[in-house]
Amino acid sequence: MSDIDPRPAFRDPNLPRAERVADLLSRLTLDEKIGLLHQYHRPVERLGMGPFKTGTEALHGLAWLGEATVFPQVVALGATWNPELVEQIGAAVADEVLAFNHNDPVKVGRNVWAPTVNPLRDPRWGRNEEGYSEDAGMAGLMGAAYARGLKGDNGSVWKTAPSVKHFLAYGNEADRCTTSSNMPPRVLREYEFAAHRPALASGDAVAVMLSYNLVNGRPAHVTPLVNSELRTWTDEEVYIVSDAYAPNNLANLQGYFEDLPTAYAAAVKAGLDSFTQDDENARDVLVHVETALERGLLDEGDIDTAVRRNLHVRFGLGEFDPEDPYAHIGDEAVNSPEHQALAREAAAQSITLLKNDGILPLAGPDRQAPKKIAVLGPFADTQMQDWYSGTLPYAVTARQALGERAEVVYSEAVDRVRLRHRNGYVTAVEDGKALEITDATGAAAQYDLFDWGGWSYTARNAATGLYVDGRLDGTVGADSVGPHEFDVHETFRIVELEGGKVALQQIHVAEGAEGGKWYALEDGRIVLSDDRADAVELDVELVVKGHDTAAELARDADVAIVVLGDHPLVNGRETEDRTDLRLANAQEWLLKRVQEANPNTILVMSSSYPYAANWAEKHVRAVAWSGHGGQEWGNALADVLYGDRDPEGRLPQTWYTDAAELPAMLDYDIVASDATYLYYLGQPLYPFGHGLSYAEFKYANLKADKENAKPGDELTVTVEVTNTSGRDGVETVQLYTHQCGSRVKQPLRQLRRFEKVRLAAGETRTVTFTVPVDELAHWDNVTGRMIVEKSRQRLMVGRSATDIVLSASVRVDGETVGARDLSQTLKATANDLYEGVLWRDENRTSGDVIAAEEAGGWIMLGDCDFGSAEQYPTVTARVAGQASQLTLRVDDPLDGDVLAKIDTPATNGVYDYTDVTVELGRIEGVKDLYVAFESGPVRLASLSFAAEHGGAA
Repeated sequence: MSDIDPRPAFRDPNLPRAERVADLLSRLTLDEKIGLLHQYHRPVERLGMGPFKTGTEALHGLAWLGEATVFPQVVALGATWNPELVEQIGAAVADEVLAFNHNDPVKVGRNVWAPTVNPLRDPRWGRNEEGYSEDAGMAGLMGAAYARGLKGDNGSVWKTAPSVKHFLAYGNEADRCTTSSNMPPRVLREYEFAAHRPALASGDAVAVMLSYNLVNGRPAHVTPLVNSELRTWTDEEVYIVSDAYAPNNLANLQGYFEDLPTAYAAAVKAGLDSFTQDDENARDVLVHVETALERGLLDEGDIDTAVRRNLHVRFGLGEFDPEDPYAHIGDEAVNSPEHQALAREAAAQSITLLKNDGILPLAGPDRQAPKKIAVLGPFADTQMQDWYSGTLPYAVTARQALGERAEVVYSEAVDRVRLRHRNGYVTAVEDGKALEITDATGAAAQYDLFDWGGWSYTARNAATGLYVDGRLDGTVGADSVGPHEFDVHETFRIVELEGGKVALQQIHVAEGAEGGKWYALEDGRIVLSDDRADAVELDVELVVKGHDTAAELARDADVAIVVLGDHPLVNGRETEDRTDLRLANAQEWLLKRVQEANPNTILVMSSSYPYAANWAEKHVRAVAWSGHGGQEWGNALADVLYGDRDPEGRLPQTWYTDAAELPAMLDYDIVASDATYLYYLGQPLYPFGHGLSYAEFKYANLKADKENAKPGDELTVTVEVTNTSGRDGVETVQLYTHQCGSRVKQPLRQLRRFEKVRLAAGETRTVTFTVPVDELAHWDNVTGRMIVEKSRQRLMVGRSATDIVLSASVRVDGETVGARDLSQTLKATANDLYEGVLWRDENRTSGDVIAAEEAGGWIMLGDCDFGSAEQYPTVTARVAGQASQLTLRVDDPLDGDVLAKIDTPATNGVYDYTDVTVELGRIEGVKDLYVAFESGPVRLASLSFAAEHGGAA
């Protein structure tokens, strides 16, 4: 069949997709195929293949392309605990993507980069707002729901092609491209894989984006786990895309390969199908691939494999079909009344009531609604957008919505100041295009000063209503809408000088500029300077004390509502982790002043992450939280505060009392570090799953259908829930399990199922959960697989992870793991405990080893069966690195009996392994074996023991 045949096989929608892909692939030249490996596919006009672009941002609404419905942040959607609602939102976003795509298919592709399923391991992560939950299973469930909505329910043609991100072990922003996440096998399989697997296994997501970081010393963009694990979760093709500009990191920032052709070849071999590099400029990427082919690092078969997956997505989207089943979806879908209503519903379900001593709801049959409300704080009359938000078509604020129900008095409650120089005042001139020193004292020389915590400030000019902005060209003006770009350049520090004067130092800068520039004076104008000696000395004169104004308004109101939170692009954001969990000082001081003036104070937090709001929990009558809630947040907030809606939100992550309760930011081993609600031993401020209702509920008659169960069985768990109050309400019933007795450390509790139930006053309902026993499995280092252990499983039902109301137990007839068989090689990474060591790459393509950078580290391989005395006379260590010494002990890493000392020679690099064999001391029975690293750096791949008869084990 010729290329100009009007109906080649690849254009026949009646043929299987794989057959159509194969037909089109066979028609492409090698050069044409290479042109499909970049984010912006090169058209092949002779075959009627137009341009194609991967990667439309659709995290919680269509982003970066103009006005579209803005739904609540992902962490807020997680707080709904409602996957069906999240699926509806995904479907709405898909329709809006289609509408934009129909207008400009070149600019707006239908491969969407969503959902984000990285579990929220640490609330300090700068991208906390992008994740659904700290519970990996819940993150995966909600992500799959969103992907299901995005993909659509047409059996043959997808609305969009959802991409799960970011694989793998990504949860820090500081040095994110060069830090390595330690991933012991158990954490990898029980936590990380549990979040990423569901959307792929269900077929709801068709693509995956790789992450910037390294995992066990190897860049995620060349992880062997894509092919060995991820692609085994589904029978369908999985399309793998790089994160933006990450491919070049492999040879540049990460230095993992000697040059880019080598790096690109390794990435393709490891499973990468699409290079997101250099925006629409594909030339260099294609040249590197061509060079890799010329060197023999790749062959055409490798290219075909990647191109086939690219084509699979394009066929899935119906590109080569004669008709578009979604052609009817047009501009009317964008911000439609239905989507507005859905945004309001999502925002309402996300609002989480953390404390209530009876002040809420504000209205009801038993109380009179307040006549006058003071709505106060920096978020009382504004709605924030994060980096992946869409452009708000409108925004209903707390002030606006509450103002429809009562008389509202309002203050932003920030200080208004002048910046005085010895020759005058810093004044906005030319409509804010510049700042000059003038004699003016009016609005042009006045600034509303916002304290975001962490010594970060922004200043809004009172005349222009716009923010001070230190620009890339070194000029400074007051004509920015505020932090809104990826590179923020509106923030600054106030640095105290002698004599009470201050200097201003820019914090963030536009791309291409150096950080830490000082606000200086040149020819009467404020400019940026690298030299601190040039910093202009200023006095801060207070014009209006914001807290005083707020307190006065609160004092005369029936109720004061203080709306606080974070700016999503300041202090915690992509590329920047938080340093603590505290509210900004100015915000907490505001809350204290208002509460002092009016005891009927309610704190509402709108934020991308949890806060250590300890003072508020002790002193404020009611505390509520939601993520930044999108365009309808104000209406939703009023609905909940007034009792039109029951507060339905439940926390998707733990709220801690202090950042000191958290492990090190880069400690990804949640098991060893007692991290997340699964293992945390302390008392949280608010636990995972917490959230109050206006109604009261009673739990009774928790039952499991089996007293004994085995792998392959299903447990059916039932519990009766009764609304014992006089009003309708919503309860989220949560089922947790805990394994009592195990060879290894088990979670204190683990969420297995949950259900949101709406109960009328006095209504009782039986809630039923079904849990396959196989889900109770954990990774076993001895057998190297997931196992269900013989144990007693405690079934716990409650309102949160720590508010357990009822419990029952089931005996599970699972496996009993025996001792380690020393006739088999022991991988060092299969250890049960460790200290002072790292997981690192065995080589550049596969395998992990244990690395000790210095003396003092050790690993423990538990339950080693040494048999009878002298059964294993020698031990062989497979090692690489510098000359070092290993000490083998039993029962204790420091004081245990020494079995052997192994002097390891220097090898030709960390990937050049050698075997070192020494005699093993007399030992018998089952013992815990410790390997202590007496010096470093050295890498240990494995230990093997020779049997008495002399054969290698």
